[in-house]
Amino acid sequence: MQTTDIGNGQLPATMKALLMTRPHAPLALMDVPVPAPGMHEVLVKVISCGVCRTDLHILDGELTSPKLPLIPGHEIIGRVVKCGPRSGRFQPGTLVGIPWLAYACGTCTWCRRGKENLCENALFTGYTKDGGFAEYTVAFEDFCFELPAAIAQPENAPLLCAGLIGYRSYRMLPETGGPIGIYGFGAAAHILIQVLVQSGKRVFVFTKPQDVAAQDFARSLKASWVGESGASSPEKLAGAIIFAPDGSTIPQALGNLEKGGTVVCGGIHMSDIPSFPYRLLWEERTVKSVANVTRDDGSALFGLPCLPRIHVSGELFQLKFANDAINAFRNGRIRGAAILVP
Repeated sequence: MQTTDIGNGQLPATMKALLMTRPHAPLALMDVPVPAPGMHEVLVKVISCGVCRTDLHILDGELTSPKLPLIPGHEIIGRVVKCGPRSGRFQPGTLVGIPWLAYACGTCTWCRRGKENLCENALFTGYTKDGGFAEYTVAFEDFCFELPAAIAQPENAPLLCAGLIGYRSYRMLPETGGPIGIYGFGAAAHILIQVLVQSGKRVFVFTKPQDVAAQDFARSLKASWVGESGASSPEKLAGAIIFAPDGSTIPQALGNLEKGGTVVCGGIHMSDIPSFPYRLLWEERTVKSVANVTRDDGSALFGLPCLPRIHVSGELFQLKFANDAINAFRNGRIRGAAILVP
């Protein structure tokens, strides 16, 4: 298939993009060439891109293998404007979401087992492949999700990672009728709690000590109980999901877990886990980590009937204010998510 511009318009030669040149440095807003879509790729005009906790781990050098220079960002909503060679899944004008998993080979041991999230040859948007902190980005078409107009709104960009990783974490819990605990209440948690509550689940939320704003936010989203991370749960948890990048929350969650329950760690980076007595793990409790997501996770999330009723809380920022947005998000001054809008 020949490359095709949307409508009769011509694409600009350059675009505004935020570049990471080294860890621990502010992002630089620069003019760079608009990328050309390669084989099986599409060029997407970015509508919005969320700032994710993973972006902070990349910028802070805690994830140590980014391509440099790098355009970060992997919670992308946009519109296809050009199709590369041998690309035909989407027509120009299609609204799409671009997630963290940018590519999986389909042939390695993990892919053949249906675990493309563990692919040996994977690429990751905004980490090993340029992402969405820019006016345009390219993505492999098979790893994009077509979005209805009702979902493809700028404020919904965090669904592409915070929403996906939260929902995958939930899917890893055993199915029981007991309450589900959530440790850390930010972008992922505030999306997931709405999905769970609308599904009839009871949710107990554990926040950082004295984080009154997060506790009030959780109550406003119908949490059944809210307390601090070190607190004893009023009722044993069927399962717990940890979004806080704090290893000490793992033994805390285990102490609140019923027999046979599971703790799922939803982050890509976490501080060291302190030692804890074996009795917390005994009685067939388990601890699992989530590594990336699969396209099946996306199909499941975006197919939820309740999804159009989910409200993503956040603040919109122009690209030129990206460093301000990142710092505000890092320091907990944003309720929900920070979202960049070119």
